[in-house]
Amino acid sequence: MQYHRRDLLKAGGALTAIAAMPGFARAQSFAPKPGTWRKFEIVTKLEIAKPDGKVQAWIPVPSVNEADWFKSGDSKWTTNGTASLQHDAKYKAGFVHVAWDAGQSPVIEVVSTATTQDRAIDLSKPGLAAALSESDRKLYTGPTTLIPTDGIVKQTSDKIVGDATRDLDKARRIFEWVVENTARNASTRGCGIGDVAAMLTSGNLTGKCADLNALYVGLARAAGLPARDVYGIRAAPSQFGYKSLGAGSANITKAQHCRAEVYLEGLGWVPVDPADVRKVALEEPPANLPLNDPKVAAARAALFGAWEGNWLAYNFGHDIALPGAQGPAVEFLMYPQAETVAGRLDCLDPDTFRYSITAREVSV
Repeated sequence: MQYHRRDLLKAGGALTAIAAMPGFARAQSFAPKPGTWRKFEIVTKLEIAKPDGKVQAWIPVPSVNEADWFKSGDSKWTTNGTASLQHDAKYKAGFVHVAWDAGQSPVIEVVSTATTQDRAIDLSKPGLAAALSESDRKLYTGPTTLIPTDGIVKQTSDKIVGDATRDLDKARRIFEWVVENTARNASTRGCGIGDVAAMLTSGNLTGKCADLNALYVGLARAAGLPARDVYGIRAAPSQFGYKSLGAGSANITKAQHCRAEVYLEGLGWVPVDPADVRKVALEEPPANLPLNDPKVAAARAALFGAWEGNWLAYNFGHDIALPGAQGPAVEFLMYPQAETVAGRLDCLDPDTFRYSITAREVSV
């Protein structure tokens, strides 16, 4: 894929451009601020419409614990199968694994709780954030199956970063480049798959959150910056009036959303979400907004360093081998998964694999 110099320079000059946009002073209209913790209960109900022999399912539950912004609570379940709470060894991604014998009508309900708050990091004031362990640095700068850090990913990252020497400047240039050069594709199934090398090789830089935020993560890792996807689900409307950035009802079955983080010395894990900037541009009423629209500019200014706590985190995992599964590892675990003796079911096909997810806010 050929990149023009003028496109690459957009990343470095993007902040100046944003500041000059009409309506930029209204960026406080989207201003997440930590301080108020909120607790949510999420209920996942699953049934297999066409069971075939022995059936298994793996249902993700909140398993992220970050003192500043997220605390996973208990998960309980009722089922006519045999179930247990398990965790992926590499990322500690939590899920309920359940199995049913042939002849059963598989049903399970999982009830989980989690507590969260807004995040907002003052990027101008590095503090005493905990240092990243060597094992975590290796994990979050390394490649995954769909996020390589060499080849075209490294070449593109090098061009975007250019002459930047500070990690903060590198991280910001990559964020601005992803915002400028990608687009949300409403026809993408689910949240996308996040095949970063394929996106860059084809030149088709469109998709949804698992594509666009994975692109950020891959480019950041290729620049030597620890970065990670955070897989989760929207649980409530946006308190800032953004219809595109919240759950529209208590039914959040299709509200899965992947966010991202980049680790910066002195600041710790910094929240970023270029995919949601592009979601605002495409979906925020009246829709198809240009990047210089005040609503988009406000989201763009906030979503490098902040995000709203109306979303619950499941895990950071990639390439998760589901225990007992016949099929391959899943690229990420954000949707319930299931198998019959005939193989892996399509988690986005309600005709064979029915599930619902609901959320409600409860007292902290």
